[in-house]
Amino acid sequence: MYFFIGIAAVAALLLLWAIMLYNRFVRFKAMIEEAWSGIDVQLKRRHDLIPNLVSTVQGYASHEKQTLTQVTEARSRCMEAGGPQEAAMAESFLGQALGKLFALSESYPELKADAGFRQLQDQLATLENDIQNARRYYNGTVRQMNVAVDSFPSNIIAGMFNFTRAEYFELEDAAERAVPEVKF
Repeated sequence: MYFFIGIAAVAALLLLWAIMLYNRFVRFKAMIEEAWSGIDVQLKRRHDLIPNLVSTVQGYASHEKQTLTQVTEARSRCMEAGGPQEAAMAESFLGQALGKLFALSESYPELKADAGFRQLQDQLATLENDIQNARRYYNGTVRQMNVAVDSFPSNIIAGMFNFTRAEYFELEDAAERAVPEVKF
């Protein structure tokens, strides 16, 4: 009789352990979704700022159509990107295009002195910091999920319920990882 009670107790503990691990994976998944939403909001704010920036530059440097077109096309690619890997690639192109756009301000002193342009630069610099912080949070939650998926014995529960590794949001090239420099 005590033997059956012992087996039932062990079975109950294993069941509780499995439930706790399952709930842990559900929590990690929700945190990843929330973190991605945070990145998405910051990227949308950045994308919404770009038309104003292009418009301001266009007023001073209308013959710089190639650079303005590159920024606009890169923005469109970013808005169509789906998932962390695709978004990271698109955002790196946008960062390069924005770098060229800001380089134009060095050639146009009137643009560099424009209060609206400086304000847009300030907003973009703030957004870049916000994006970087959101990316750190997202990658931290992805790391927690991936460690849990790969670690024994939680990998047993992960496999049983199809919890998989999540993708990090990271840029490939070290130069692209840097926040674009905004000069005044």
